[in-house]
Amino acid sequence: MIGFGRGRALMAKLCHAEAIVSAAHPQPGTMGSETGLNSQPEKTEIGMPAANAPNEPKEHRTAGSTGSSALDLLQQDHREVEAYFKQYEEQGSDKEALALKICLALEVHARIEEEIFYPAARDVIQNRELVTQAMVEHASAKQLIADIESMEAGDELHEAKVKVLAEQIRHHVEEEETELFPEIGEAGLDLEALGQRLAKRKTELFEQLAAGEDVE
Repeated sequence: MIGFGRGRALMAKLCHAEAIVSAAHPQPGTMGSETGLNSQPEKTEIGMPAANAPNEPKEHRTAGSTGSSALDLLQQDHREVEAYFKQYEEQGSDKEALALKICLALEVHARIEEEIFYPAARDVIQNRELVTQAMVEHASAKQLIADIESMEAGDELHEAKVKVLAEQIRHHVEEEETELFPEIGEAGLDLEALGQRLAKRKTELFEQLAAGEDVE
């Protein structure tokens, strides 16, 4: 995953390590509601009950489950990044800090999808091309993220690259939530157990970044 070599410096720019680690730990019954960076975006979709999130199926859990599912967690990540992009567009916003938050949130999100979610999805869905396409879209976004992380907010192309990244992510999210996620939801996968694995790995990544460690 690109960008993690610079993660320590980027994280130091954003916030104190203790606050990030605290935000990375989900509370019982609210997995994914605040598992990102420590700053709380404006209250749009962030923290909404999963059933009220746009494009989200009403039920993601296997029979008898009580926790939050993999799809709930990933969609909450989507809502969080959407809120960061919306803040970035506001007049007077701290564009450099928000761009770094966007990049780190996307890097961690892509990492847990590629390590855990996509392999599990590929094993159970009929249309495996959806996973392949998602991986290609990740690769394109990673290049933009690398460019943005290497720039300052005042650089000529900084804002343009963030806006292009926003468009790419909106397209990627729409395809995942309307095509890939519904197929996974019907495939009989244990989404609660998968969600626990995703949440654990996400916490590990934020903890390592907050501690100033290289993330491999």
